[in-house]
Amino acid sequence: MRILILGCICLCSGCAHTANDSWTGKDKAEHFIASAALAAAGSKFAQHQHLNTRQSATYGLMFSVSLGAAKEGWDSRPSGSGWSWKDFSWDIAGAATGMALWNLSQH
Repeated sequence: MRILILGCICLCSGCAHTANDSWTGKDKAEHFIASAALAAAGSKFAQHQHLNTRQSATYGLMFSVSLGAAKEGWDSRPSGSGWSWKDFSWDIAGAATGMALWNLSQH
């Protein structure tokens, strides 16, 4: 897990094409909601694979965050809008919220 996080930081820290965006906006809400839904769906999927609640929640969180990172990677192409740490922050916040809501629904 630590290696994955360190790898993401190393890969993403050298992004030359970054976005010049604000912290608020319609796209930030979309990042948050999509990430929350992906985290909850990933957690439910993992639960159906007979993982325990903690493992399922971790799977859902990592599933959502990895898709958010992939999306930002796609945006960082020369023809894209640029890597946005603000979008990625909203992705992480949404993923954490989705995982927490899914976890609460299990009790």
